[in-house]
Amino acid sequence: MPSPYRAIFAAPGTKAFSVAGFFGRIPISMMGIGIVTMISELTGRYGLAGALSATLAMAAAVMGPQISRYVDRYGQSRVLRPATLVAVAAVAGLLICAQQGAPDWTLFVFAAGAGCVPSVGSMVRARWAEIYRGSPRELHTAYSWESIADEVCFIFGPIISIGLSTAWFPEAGPLLAAVFLTIGVFWLTAQRATEPVPHPRHEHTRGSALSSPGLQVLVATFVAVGAIFGAIDVVTVAFAEEQGHKAAASLVLAVYALGSCLAGAVFGLLHLKGRASTRWLVGVCAMAVSMIPLLLAGNLPLLAVALFVAGLSIAPTMVTTMALIEQHVPRTKLTEGMTWTGTGLAVGVALGSSAAGWVVDAAGADAGYAVPVAAGALAAVVAFLGFRRLRTPAPTRGGHGTDGRHIQDGVQDSEHVA
Repeated sequence: MPSPYRAIFAAPGTKAFSVAGFFGRIPISMMGIGIVTMISELTGRYGLAGALSATLAMAAAVMGPQISRYVDRYGQSRVLRPATLVAVAAVAGLLICAQQGAPDWTLFVFAAGAGCVPSVGSMVRARWAEIYRGSPRELHTAYSWESIADEVCFIFGPIISIGLSTAWFPEAGPLLAAVFLTIGVFWLTAQRATEPVPHPRHEHTRGSALSSPGLQVLVATFVAVGAIFGAIDVVTVAFAEEQGHKAAASLVLAVYALGSCLAGAVFGLLHLKGRASTRWLVGVCAMAVSMIPLLLAGNLPLLAVALFVAGLSIAPTMVTTMALIEQHVPRTKLTEGMTWTGTGLAVGVALGSSAAGWVVDAAGADAGYAVPVAAGALAAVVAFLGFRRLRTPAPTRGGHGTDGRHIQDGVQDSEHVA
């Protein structure tokens, strides 16, 4: 492992919570596609399968920030365990009802309950922020490491989930995802030494973390970015089916995640100077431009190459986003702020996949790639319009800036360098 990554794991407890966090977050990449595979295997109703997956995503988008808000106030161990038990119980109910052929409405009720799953990635990043607050280089590397972990989850999670549900029994994918979630969360919350200190009610400012203008820009942009991801998933499956190799879709999408994973690994080794907001804008624009070659890919090998290149801009943009959240969200609401970006992505994925499915049905898979192109253009426009809000970090009265410098009279003396 390159020395910057070895250095961040020198702090006690970092290896343990990073591994626990990996197990806790891999269900995010397994659950939705696992439900789709399970329902399609049991009933052959793809419309129902997609609707249940969308219900899960939207429920997680609504409940995730609320769970994280309670985490900031009461601590990870007190909040995550009961939330996880609720989610796992809902998944169990969903599997039983699906297997027994229960009425459709019961499936939707349990799918919504399964959305109570906590944002484990945000919890792990909050621990890194607590350990390396005031050490921007180490925190930059830590966020890059977590971005790599995210991409590894999305490389292998869907393959495992689909493979188990098709080769073993239909409920196997979501069942294993629930097992991973339980192991990861309970292992993570057992590590009290690295748990961020909760902030009591009297330390919290009124309102949500989303009241921050900078965070609003990030979340709005990530809705469009999520639409890119959701559209690419749907259109790539349709494109592979038109090419006569539907099973190859998972491999092509894994190449997309691989590009992001490698870019994140390299990005973590760099110590870049200048404004994080500028790097973020460049990253969003690069994501938008990288969508255009998808319209020109006439076969699966060319599509894989185009998606690999497109993936190179994802992880660096995500890492920079985490740095910007630290600049624009108070410490007492950091976990909630990180979760809101995931909410934006989830909403975007639901919108993008729906729009892409409609275009594919109407005009074919080739035309479907116009959806991620349009979503990329929208992301770039929103980023440009909101860029001024991101240039100046928001003051955190009575605390410290994201680069460790003390803030006096509500004014930070220097911008964080990620």
